[in-house]
Amino acid sequence: MTKSFIEDLAAGTGTLAVTVVVPAKDEAQNLPILLDEIETSLQGRRFEVIVVDDGSSDGTDIVLQDYAALHEWLRPVRHQTSCGQSCAVRTGLHHARGDIVATIDGDGENDPAYIPQLLDALDQAGTSTALAAGQRLGRKASLAKRYASKFANKIRGAILKDKTRDSGCGLKALRREVFLQLPYFDSWHRFLPALVIREGFDVVHIDVQDRQRRHGSSKYGIFDRALVGVLDLFGVWWLRRRRKKVPSVRPLT
Repeated sequence: MTKSFIEDLAAGTGTLAVTVVVPAKDEAQNLPILLDEIETSLQGRRFEVIVVDDGSSDGTDIVLQDYAALHEWLRPVRHQTSCGQSCAVRTGLHHARGDIVATIDGDGENDPAYIPQLLDALDQAGTSTALAAGQRLGRKASLAKRYASKFANKIRGAILKDKTRDSGCGLKALRREVFLQLPYFDSWHRFLPALVIREGFDVVHIDVQDRQRRHGSSKYGIFDRALVGVLDLFGVWWLRRRRKKVPSVRPLT
């Protein structure tokens, strides 16, 4: 990515194929490796990466500042206090300049090599499809987490009928203009397929292999999700029920 292209973006005359949004909390050791992998996976594409430091206390902000000084495609931002993963994704979305926004978790368990597959699947599906969603195979999480996730996904699928086996996978690619239309609430990132369908768009899926994190442990646990998960689920069900029709609009001139 050349300096002139960065200047074009600042002037509003450049275009980006994709913005990759990475929510991260206390991932100082994992992020440099992940960012190198993202750069490799997107060779040949115009891209930027926005890492949202969600109130980390392990020096993640310093690591990001040092990395950004050497890589102009990285635009780190920081929450002064932790606001949660959904809020971090939303912050990244509102800073994004790409027509497509791809999301990936900051812990390294998602493999960036799948991002081009998501982008290609979204492109090939056409404008009626707004989301390409990863679905994890071979999960490396703890047994308790795997069972909790499997149970939650089964209940969610039965109630929302979003035809998605694994809505919690961090690997996704969405059309930014549609992404911005979605109603926001905490844990919103776990219901993106249902919310996209609510707007009248289709969803495509890509199977992705899960990976073991290299350093540290998960900062977002089982029970903090479960306590609000049922209310979120029925809230999304209510939102879908309250939208009876999606208008098909065409200009008259």
